[in-house]
Amino acid sequence: MAKNLFDNFSLNYEKEKYETVIENINNGVVFKGTNLWILIFAILVASLGLNVNSTAVIIGAMLISPLMGPIMGIGLGIGINDLSLLRKALNNYFFASGTGLITSFIYFFVTPLNEAHSEILARISPNIYDVLIAFFGGFAGIIATSSKQKGNVIPGVAIATALMPPLCTAGYGLATLKLNFLFGALYLFIINTVFIALATLITVRLLRFPGKHLATERAEKRAHRIIIAIAIITVLPSIYFAYDIIQQNKFMQQANRFIDLEANFTNDYLLKKTIDPKAQTINLVYGGKEITEAEISALKNKLKKYGLVKCALDVKQGFAYLTENTNTDNEINQVDLAFTEKDKEIAALQNRLSGFTSREKQAEKVYNELETLYPIILKGTIKPQEIKDSSHIITLWQVFIQTKIRVSKSEEIKMKNWLKERLEPDSVKLVLTR
Repeated sequence: MAKNLFDNFSLNYEKEKYETVIENINNGVVFKGTNLWILIFAILVASLGLNVNSTAVIIGAMLISPLMGPIMGIGLGIGINDLSLLRKALNNYFFASGTGLITSFIYFFVTPLNEAHSEILARISPNIYDVLIAFFGGFAGIIATSSKQKGNVIPGVAIATALMPPLCTAGYGLATLKLNFLFGALYLFIINTVFIALATLITVRLLRFPGKHLATERAEKRAHRIIIAIAIITVLPSIYFAYDIIQQNKFMQQANRFIDLEANFTNDYLLKKTIDPKAQTINLVYGGKEITEAEISALKNKLKKYGLVKCALDVKQGFAYLTENTNTDNEINQVDLAFTEKDKEIAALQNRLSGFTSREKQAEKVYNELETLYPIILKGTIKPQEIKDSSHIITLWQVFIQTKIRVSKSEEIKMKNWLKERLEPDSVKLVLTR
């Protein structure tokens, strides 16, 4: 019984001939003629998909991309001690990557649409899951290639490991001179490359592919030394990438936990938070009453509790900046001042707001409609408030919106006019943050 159970995991029954597998991978390594043109068009399709934020188009580009060939060739070349295959795979990998980068750069340089949508933003911050996807996807790819029953595994691996989108995102970063996009996307592309090649190397050794023997013993030893050196160079970055990504991911989790549990001040609203795991910094922008130096100091002392010993925390007063840098009407300025006055006045205003249940429901309905119209919204709130003027009481709607990307001035005006039409107040205070 036990033998039959373990036999289910054996690859020997469906294993393709070694010579056939090596020939198939060898043929997929070279980029010229058909392969090269397919790569160029796949890059253009992926760039279009990123540009218009279409997941379906990006998936289509990944399906037709031949980039897996030279990466598997690198792993196979190291695994069977084939120096010529390794050299050819490396040359074609750098040529294909350079071609892809230049093609996407040209596209994003000439296209009039240069906004970074969610599909682009998803490729500039790799995490531990990207490492695992590339690693296990690489295993699936080489095992399927080594089997007689390949099925639809290879297209699935191409989609899962996602080699095209980060390369195109790097081209976008280069064309728009956004270096964080360029390096972040290249970082993800290198992670995918290293771990797919590493998975191929491990599988080739486990399946006992026959190694290549050279003409002389001296050449054999020299090839072994080169292969070992390249294997070490390939493995070491993967260890560094894994460790670095785990540390960054851990920092992000702890920073968000710290903000959720500790960074709360009475009568204040967190307008914006920026967490940089590489620089180990947290920037918080608040609106509301003035936060004292003592409160900020007490908050910084709590960083150690969350293992954020080396973290630099910067707390800013958002409404003060808005008052200095914007020219608004008298009613809006009065609201900004009200937020910086005594706690007693703020508490009184909040008590009055609690009674306006109908307006609260209206605000919730309008916000849901706003989210539908603008998918770029991350979070926000709409709050009605009555302000006493010299002669009458006006209604002020305070709208705080945090978006995934920067909103243009014309789009901000359009959003504000829409809010005025839906809310029909005396005044609207719209604060957009990214």
